[in-house]
Amino acid sequence: VAEGVDVRVIYDDIGCFLRLPKDYPKKLKEAGIRCVVFNKFKPLLTATQNCRDHRKIISVDGKVAFTGGINLSDEYINATHPFGHWKDSGVLVEGEAAWSLTLIFLQMWILSGNKEDDIVKYYPWKSAPCPIVKTDSWVQPYADAPYDAENVSEHVYLQIINTAKKYLYINTPYLIVDDSMISALSLAAKSGVDVRIVTPFRWDKRVVHFTTRSYYRELIRAGVKIYEYSEGFIHSKTFVSDDTVATVGTANLDFRSLYLQFECGVWMYKTSCIKDIKDDFIGIFAESKEAEETKCGFIRQMFRGVMELLAPLL
Repeated sequence: VAEGVDVRVIYDDIGCFLRLPKDYPKKLKEAGIRCVVFNKFKPLLTATQNCRDHRKIISVDGKVAFTGGINLSDEYINATHPFGHWKDSGVLVEGEAAWSLTLIFLQMWILSGNKEDDIVKYYPWKSAPCPIVKTDSWVQPYADAPYDAENVSEHVYLQIINTAKKYLYINTPYLIVDDSMISALSLAAKSGVDVRIVTPFRWDKRVVHFTTRSYYRELIRAGVKIYEYSEGFIHSKTFVSDDTVATVGTANLDFRSLYLQFECGVWMYKTSCIKDIKDDFIGIFAESKEAEETKCGFIRQMFRGVMELLAPLL
């Protein structure tokens, strides 16, 4: 700010509830930082409280941008360890892909009631064409919003699942899915695809973690391998398949992310970093324990059934 940079911050009010000072936006404003508090908490019973901004975007001059699972919080950089080692992931993009993420940020800025007279003025290549970073691969940022009829994140995930031929690796902190997603994962496994899903061994929300485990049995019976990250909490939301396609983003495999929240991510095809994503998975498998189908008593089985019914509210 002191050097004249236009610094803006959007943060979700529910996501930061009781974790920030009451006058936090004022403090940022006094420091010269333009701040938007998205969907301010109101003590009313309203469905709009569910529509949270779950996106994580950093845009630098429209030329470089980051997204992924990482929030601005101490545990995400392991400065604190409330849930053991925090495992997360992010992706850096350049060129027109970075501009796409910049537009996604500005769209949310405008949606929050701020006027922008001319978005084009932020485009960094007005005087010269954008340099092409790669010519033999594709990078497609995407955004998802609950106010339209397009479940973009779900469609990206289903497309990767349905086109997998050899292997499909998935990281998600929460596994709370509907019948269509269970069917797609099960069919892939039954077709001979090596389907592996990594979830946390240590939870940040006990009830949500218990509900996640309630989905294990059906998937394991279909041939899906489920691993629990033993070193702490895994917060990554990553897919990789067949050394060809991958996505890194903000959407969990749960109802809230897929249908209720504002999300974003980057879909990649034959990019060089797909090998890095796969190698990261190989390291995660070595630090995880494969889950097995276990029998449970009637009370626990009934409780799991109830939690599955309530899953869309979690």
